Amino acid sequence: MIVAFSISPGVADEDGGVGEAVAEAVRVVRESGLPYETNAMFTNVEGEWDDVMAVIKSAVDVVCERSPRVGLVLKADIRPGYEGQLEAKVRRIDRHLET
Repeated sequence: MIVAFSISPGVADEDGGVGEAVAEAVRVVRESGLPYETNAMFTNVEGEWDDVMAVIKSAVDVVCERSPRVGLVLKADIRPGYEGQLEAKVRRIDRHLET
């Protein structure tokens, strides 16, 4: 499965930013060993259901340490039996664009 998720603390820093808290969440994902990619709006992580959800929970937990309220958005592509889809899905789209 691939899950795209976004975590946002309810309380920003003194400049209105949330980058430090989000960076801590991304660090959890990076240290998990699961395939992932981060872009400007979401982090995508791939793996088995329990592994992915455990990483997301840990990421939320570290943001909760900085903010008494946390927002979480999830979108999941659940396709049993498929791995390596973070890159494979993009390659399939690229092939269609080449034709």
